[in-house]
Amino acid sequence: MDLTRAHQGFEMPRLAAMLRHALPRFVEGVIAPVAVFYGGLLLLGFHGALIVAVGWVYAGVLWRVVRRKPVPGALMLAAVGVTVRAVLAAATGSMVVYFLQPTLGTLLVSMSFLCSVPLRRPLAQKIATDLVPMPEAFLRQQRVRRFFLRISLLWSLVFLVNAAVSLWLLLHQSIGVFLWARTGIVAALGAAAVVVSILGFRSLLHRVHPARG
Repeated sequence: MDLTRAHQGFEMPRLAAMLRHALPRFVEGVIAPVAVFYGGLLLLGFHGALIVAVGWVYAGVLWRVVRRKPVPGALMLAAVGVTVRAVLAAATGSMVVYFLQPTLGTLLVSMSFLCSVPLRRPLAQKIATDLVPMPEAFLRQQRVRRFFLRISLLWSLVFLVNAAVSLWLLLHQSIGVFLWARTGIVAALGAAAVVVSILGFRSLLHRVHPARG
């Protein structure tokens, strides 16, 4: 197989284009839910905030159904997840319970990235190939494998810090500080890791020179 041709068989999307694609989803999935919950908390109290938080997610599902657009599987999972969280929080009367569940989920994601490294099945590679199809000949190269192993470690650290900071804020700060400080920290960490990952991958593409086979 011609590895050079395989290497040239895909093209990394431009960073600006990826950011434009991701920004509306970030606003819908991260910023808006925080604003909706906090607004509901101020105006309607704890149980009202739970109702509007659940309603926001289902409104997103309904909006896509009405417009006859596909409903992403991640959104459906989010709807189920926020419903379970709201029910448990309402039953216990604790906001800590509501926010503790996604924090523990973040910790599990961190461990998933970490465990994928010694198994030599880097989770970062799986996610990257879902976003940008890549030829097997390219992925088999040792330099490429090492890159995805390192990026998996990076994302494991990012999610671990995210979970640790979120837990500390949740247990030691007011709910308002927790919501907005956590959102800002998560956004900053995530954006930095995304930029490092993309720039690192672009650098990898320039360093890799497959030999003709």
